[in-house]
Parts: sequence; C-alpha cells; structure tokens
Amino acid sequence: EAWVEREAQRGPRGLPQAEQFAYWANLYNALTVVRVLKAYPVSSILDLKRWPWSFGPWDEDLITVQGTTLSLNAIEHRILRPLFDEPRVHFALNCASLGCPNLLPQPFTGEHLETELQAALEAYLAHPRGIALEGGTLTLSSLFDWYRDDFPPGQEALLAYLASAAPETLKPSLRAYDGPIAFRYDWALNDAPAP
Repeated sequence: EAWVEREAQRGPRGLPQAEQFAYWANLYNALTVVRVLKAYPVSSILDLKRWPWSFGPWDEDLITVQGTTLSLNAIEHRILRPLFDEPRVHFALNCASLGCPNLLPQPFTGEHLETELQAALEAYLAHPRGIALEGGTLTLSSLFDWYRDDFPPGQEALLAYLASAAPETLKPSLRAYDGPIAFRYDWALNDAPAP
C-alpha cells in the first residue's frame, strides 16, 4: 500500500511513453492486489462491490494521481487502452482471477516493455485459459470477446495474431481453423501461485 501511495505521488508526467505504460500497468496491478487483500478472504473479485448491483470493484475510486481520482476502469479504459493502442495491455493487467493473465513476479519497466509484453502474451496463450483446442473446438479466453475491437478484425486475422504468439504445437491448428469459437473465463480468485 505504501508503494501505491508513493507511485500516486510521483505520477507519470514527464516519463517516456514506454515508462508511462509500465507505470499505469504496475499501478493497476498493485491497486487490484491491495483491494483484494483489504477484503480477503473472498472467493472472487466479483464479491468486492460497493453496491449490490455493482460488478466487482472496477468503478470504485481507489487512487488520486496528479489531482485526478481514478478507478481501475479509468486506468484501463481511459488511459491505457486509448492512449497506448496496445492490445497486449490485456495480458499485462491482472484481475486477481484464475481466468486472467499471471501477475508477473517483477513490475513492468519502460526499458524492457516490448519483451515483457510479448512474454506476457505468450505465457497466456501457452495456458488453456488463453487458448484450448479440444475435440475440434477452439475455446479462447473471453478477453478476446470482450475486447474484440482491440485485436485484428475478422476471425482469420485474429487467429493469425494468436498463432504468431502461440506455442509451436498450436500454430498450424490455429492457422487452419475455420470453425466456431467458444469463449470462457474463470472469475474464481487466483490466490495460489501460477503453474
């Protein structure tokens, strides 16, 4: 929590673009962890609601940075997604659920951001929560459905994008796949180390 407060005081102003991305992604991930820990034990981040009709804590005001009060949704949807136009943001942010990408052991850095983002994407696609081809049916993470506009348009282009970062064993199947795509996501709290 002290780190979060220090980062909020520091702010991203004046940082190079890659460092700004790293700043916001790291802040988002730290805020998520702090928010879950304050309410722990819970079985899902969806249990953290300000109002009974809320869908998780994403719209709660959690931090003030450079005079602007921000929620997790504000960081993701008003800063990271529109300002950086980087689809791998979805593999950098961790929502404390089994369906989301791993929380990396080290924070993102501006210096190594390209490598870190690519590694996050590849790690996610190497796990069945990202891509699963079972019994001739392709199942993808719901991230590819919810944020469809952030990825290449059309099924063929999306599958080519996924094949470019997927494990070698999946690449040919992804490139050749022309059937329907199913989506899934597990909102159970990820409170154990990732495999």
